[in-house]
Amino acid sequence: MDVSTNKQEWQAKTLDPALKRSAQREEEFQTASGIALDVVYAPDDLSGFDYARDLSYPGEYPYTRGVQPTMYRGRVWTMRQYAGFASAEESNRRYRYLLEQGQTGLSVAFDLPTQIGYDSDHPLAAGEIGKVGVPIDTLADVETLFKEIPLAKVSTSMTINSTAPVLLAMYIALARKQGADLTKLNGTIQNDVLKEYIARGTQIFPPQPSMRLTTDIFQYCRESVPRWNTISISGYHIREAGATAAQEIAFTLANGIAYVKAAIDAGLDVDAFAGRLSFFFASYTDLLEEVAKFRAARRLWARIMKERFGARDARSMMLRFHTQTCGHTLTAQQPNNNIVRVAIQALAAVLGGTQSLHTNSWDEAYATPSTDAVTTALRTQQIVAYESGVADIVDPLGGSYLIESLTDALEAESRRYLDRIDAIGGALAAIEQGYQQREIQESSYRTQRGIEAGKKIVVGVNRFVSSYPGIEDIIRVDSAEAAKQKERLARVKKERDNAQVAGSLARLEEAAKGDENTMPAFAECVEAYASIGEICGVLRRVFGEQKEFLVF
Repeated sequence: MDVSTNKQEWQAKTLDPALKRSAQREEEFQTASGIALDVVYAPDDLSGFDYARDLSYPGEYPYTRGVQPTMYRGRVWTMRQYAGFASAEESNRRYRYLLEQGQTGLSVAFDLPTQIGYDSDHPLAAGEIGKVGVPIDTLADVETLFKEIPLAKVSTSMTINSTAPVLLAMYIALARKQGADLTKLNGTIQNDVLKEYIARGTQIFPPQPSMRLTTDIFQYCRESVPRWNTISISGYHIREAGATAAQEIAFTLANGIAYVKAAIDAGLDVDAFAGRLSFFFASYTDLLEEVAKFRAARRLWARIMKERFGARDARSMMLRFHTQTCGHTLTAQQPNNNIVRVAIQALAAVLGGTQSLHTNSWDEAYATPSTDAVTTALRTQQIVAYESGVADIVDPLGGSYLIESLTDALEAESRRYLDRIDAIGGALAAIEQGYQQREIQESSYRTQRGIEAGKKIVVGVNRFVSSYPGIEDIIRVDSAEAAKQKERLARVKKERDNAQVAGSLARLEEAAKGDENTMPAFAECVEAYASIGEICGVLRRVFGEQKEFLVF
């Protein structure tokens, strides 16, 4: 039998009429983001591909295949399960349990009042205390949260943005109390306020002062906590809001560009801070597109840092990222299916070269994860790491005709979005005009229409549907916990030196009104046991509050 010499010849000779017809229905054969998929991929599809330019080896610019030459052969990714609920005591128990089960890093979820700078006794905190994370009012809560956990020996990620400098100051204050060497303190603060304006809505202050607080953290940590990752530029929340893979890359990197510019404008040399930037992406169930997405993001960021900002240090060009499996793909219908979804998403993140990973629990569509469910989520990571074999090879899918083609397509589409954002005037100007918000809304609408029309299959929801009795064993935050939290706050306010608190808050106000770095003033406030509400109250008076952007 003759062998085809190229793809076009094979298609003409081999595909039967029925398969040809099905191959032409592009709307049925697309990635989750809408990139058309051919029947098969061959060398012909990589006609514009340059191995030396686009692929390289792991640990070499532009880092398509990974930021480290040996990747997981040298060290398995950090297994970092996101947790926090009810109270500092309850969350501390969950952290210690996860560490005992083999988790290798902590990831702190904060409740909504903490995220937007209100104390637990504020009227607007009613009904939200401890619901979506741990409530933190003062340093006393942080001391309880990390009781019997030596901060010098763990890596901690804190998903906090508008109040990031306050929570970071509390964490550093506790590390000092524990006697930790701050030059070796290891962790990440999300500190990405721009995506709040785009996708989440927990911003407090207008963009400019918010950007100032972000760059103050950059400068402070460079001098005092040099191993700390000063920002986790988040595409996760952008993707959860409905963005496509290309939009997730582009809008995240556009925010990254804005932060780099702000830091340079504040007088920092790019190579003095860029090596501590990190990123945070979602991992969707479309495994092959997600692998290509991570590779495209890594390559694109390396080129941006080298070509646009003139970075010279290799670390400044490396896109290091944390991944979380996609929460919005979890279904309340047939929730055991979520275990399979999470396993696929975790595999995609690992094949894509993540540095750390959170796997969602199968019962999260109902409530805060139960102990059994979170253990299964952690075990999923461990099975991928130690049984699947995919961690033994760097970039196992590199060189695949399909993967390289998708990587190129996603990079090109992301560049088109970045060019549009540049034409508008940058990420901040685009946010103020509602550009990213509109694009995400339209993508989310198209996806939902596809589900409702049955064109996009969600197993157990619009296909293969069956009744499910629900889950009985779920965690419900006891309303009594909120009362206890307010009592703890009242006790701290009574026992602390309130004159010292007043003095520290006055110095913070003076720093905020001027142009000095605000982090030392935050440190003084939290060490005096000033509350997060009192601290943010000062900043609200100085900076004002952000009004929601209207998107039409």
